[in-house]
Amino acid sequence: MQLLDRPSQALAASLAALAGFTDAMGFLGMGGFFVSFMSGNSTRVGVGLASEAAAAAVAGSLVAAFVAGVTAGSLAARAAGRWRKPGVLLLVTLALALGALLHQPGAAPGAFLFVAFAMGAENMVFQRNGEVAFGLTYMTGTLVKIGSRLADALTGGPRWQWLPWLLLWAGLVAGGTLGAFSWLRFQAGALWLAAAFAAVLTLASVAIVQHKSRRTA
Repeated sequence: MQLLDRPSQALAASLAALAGFTDAMGFLGMGGFFVSFMSGNSTRVGVGLASEAAAAAVAGSLVAAFVAGVTAGSLAARAAGRWRKPGVLLLVTLALALGALLHQPGAAPGAFLFVAFAMGAENMVFQRNGEVAFGLTYMTGTLVKIGSRLADALTGGPRWQWLPWLLLWAGLVAGGTLGAFSWLRFQAGALWLAAAFAAVLTLASVAIVQHKSRRTA
């Protein structure tokens, strides 16, 4: 995060907010399953295999959809070249819109599979040397970075390098809060809000790429 310029940091925090937004909806809409936090779903697979096969199947299908999204997002990034960010985010937007269009109440995981797909793809927006630079839909690594950078600051290192990582975590928490409120208020309509937010971030990513192109021209 600290290697990114300010617009890209803002985009990353906004994408974390989108992940939190959708995860809160999935958690409430499916009764305790996740669309972006795959560690939680993986644990539910294990617990389900020991006690409830149906829950294991739901969690496993969400994990599979997430991995499929990562694969599709990676392919989209490679095909888009320097337009990687907008290309991947367009895929995210379309998947979220399709999930909103197909949502049927009580059909778990149903359309939330498309949301999990979108969250998998989202992680391919920021890459370094062909690998994911940092996670946007899971925060364990981010919290480790915060603690590590705080230790650096306390022992004479850079004083503020923990702040961008805190921004990323705060984005997810803020998004989760808004997602919960939106789901409780609008139910399936909140999925359209997520798709609209993703569309706005797609346009923002286009502006970021264009700005960088002008600076290097």
